[in-house]
Amino acid sequence: MLRKLIFTLAVLAISVVANAADVSFSVDYPRQVVQGNKFQISFSLRNAEGNGFKAPEVGGCKLLYGPSKSSSYSSQWVNGVSSSSSSEEYTMVYRADQAGKYTVGAATVSVGGKQYSTKPFTIEILPPDRSAQQGNNRGSQSVQIDNANTQTAGKQVSSKDLFVRIILSKSNVYEQEAVVCTIKLYTKYQISQFIANIQPSYNGFLIEELPVSPNLNEIEHVNGENYMVAELKKCILFPQQSGKLTITSGTYDVTVVQYEQFRTPFGIMRQPVEKQLQVKSNTSSVNILPLPEPKPASFNGAVGNFTVSTEIKPQVLKTYEAATYSYIIRGSGNIKYLKSPTIGFPSQFDVYDPQNNINAKPSGNTVSGTVTIDYTFIPQFVGKYEIPGTEFTYFNPATRKYETLTTQKYDLTVAKGSGAASQAPKGGIEQKNRDILHIKTGDLHLKQEHSYAVEGFGYWLWYIVPLLLLAAVLFYYRKALKARSDMQLMRTKRANKVAQKRLRAAKQWMRAGDKNKFYAEVLTALWGYLSDKIQIPVSELNKENISAELTNYGATDEVIAAVIEVLNNCEFAQYAPELSGNDMESIYSAAADAMDKLENTKRKKA
Repeated sequence: MLRKLIFTLAVLAISVVANAADVSFSVDYPRQVVQGNKFQISFSLRNAEGNGFKAPEVGGCKLLYGPSKSSSYSSQWVNGVSSSSSSEEYTMVYRADQAGKYTVGAATVSVGGKQYSTKPFTIEILPPDRSAQQGNNRGSQSVQIDNANTQTAGKQVSSKDLFVRIILSKSNVYEQEAVVCTIKLYTKYQISQFIANIQPSYNGFLIEELPVSPNLNEIEHVNGENYMVAELKKCILFPQQSGKLTITSGTYDVTVVQYEQFRTPFGIMRQPVEKQLQVKSNTSSVNILPLPEPKPASFNGAVGNFTVSTEIKPQVLKTYEAATYSYIIRGSGNIKYLKSPTIGFPSQFDVYDPQNNINAKPSGNTVSGTVTIDYTFIPQFVGKYEIPGTEFTYFNPATRKYETLTTQKYDLTVAKGSGAASQAPKGGIEQKNRDILHIKTGDLHLKQEHSYAVEGFGYWLWYIVPLLLLAAVLFYYRKALKARSDMQLMRTKRANKVAQKRLRAAKQWMRAGDKNKFYAEVLTALWGYLSDKIQIPVSELNKENISAELTNYGATDEVIAAVIEVLNNCEFAQYAPELSGNDMESIYSAAADAMDKLENTKRKKA
């Protein structure tokens, strides 16, 4: 029994210690309120019971009620583990009486003899809408951000109720000096949709975008009116030229929420109604001042506030081994756009193109960070060398002066490394470039000769050969035109090709075993071939005039008999296939053989 009691007390002690470790005291407050409105501030004590609560004074406000104390407690048992939490809340109700920004001190509460405090905070009290006060005096209502009764459906949304502004942090800057551009939406209505159709253009500037959260979570007092404000875009601009530069306006599609009111048995109800509008922002200009003259010779376009340092790695240098000279620039300004400086490396070093490593980001109203420029070089010879210090000049807009920084000088000793010999050649001439030989001196045995190109045969050959080729092309072209103009000749030449094409079709029917179509195709091929060959239309052909025309053409009796036989066999096989003793393959071979013999027959001269 005693053992159980000790265990229970230990568990309770651990629970008390754990809860004590989780004790917190915080405050919940509005950052902005409008003068004349009521608001509340809540102080929450968690996982403890407090006493002796003391609330801070809130300037510009009148305490209407409080502190009102409320308590809550919860516990749960999950997987055999018990946990609990409790909270005490002290609520104060105030009325904002005087516009301004007020810092509120810490509230205090005592827990088990230990005092807990909240962090101080700031409340901004905005003046009331000027138009609302004037409207109340005249008996009419202007639109107010905290009054849905003034945002009725059908009411015209004026340019005073909704607009987009381009705001520049400075109106006069120097070339390359940073200026912050902010685009804000000001509205007295809730916004359900916002689409940018045409974004403002920034001609003449380099732009560094800043992250924004386009939510209506701020209130600003502008020209006597209170507006909910959202940042649409924010960027840092670096002007690249002097003169007046203008940021053009943008165009936006905006959907606002108004309220339609209607009576019900339960009272007046409101229903949200959307209204689509198109809003155009203003234009904004900035005057860019030119950098003062004369500019120092070492000025390379840096504008801002910078420091510079250098280092060489490794410390021990050897021939044919790479080393790195690092040029490090730190500061704020147009650091991302700085040019690589020229370093006076000895001519005995092979130097590679510099590599830039930029580590910079927006900070406040400018860009801050570090730029490291690494120069890789390889010493070629043993000896002592010097890398002189380099001047870095930048223009400081704060002082309106050029400021020059000088890097340290390096006296280097290069030892012999692995690789080819690194000693200078004999004769006193230093071999700085091993891939370029020294100029040869002495008698080079040169002589002067003159000859004229027109005296050689090769010169005229360049004219004769193209002329001969041109004549051959013209001759061939004219012969081809003449042949194509003779339609009968072309038809005769084409006869064999057409016939061979039809015979190929007949061969396909032969393989398919379709006799009717095979014999019809062979007959068509033969009649067409003979028509083209002896230049007589197919409708006028018969076996009698074929024999006569083929005799006149120059064919032998044997060839004529072979052609007539193929025609007879095809016709007989086509109309009486069951009585025909010829197979398709023999007919096909006889037709092809007859056309080959005719094709090899020379035509008699007229």
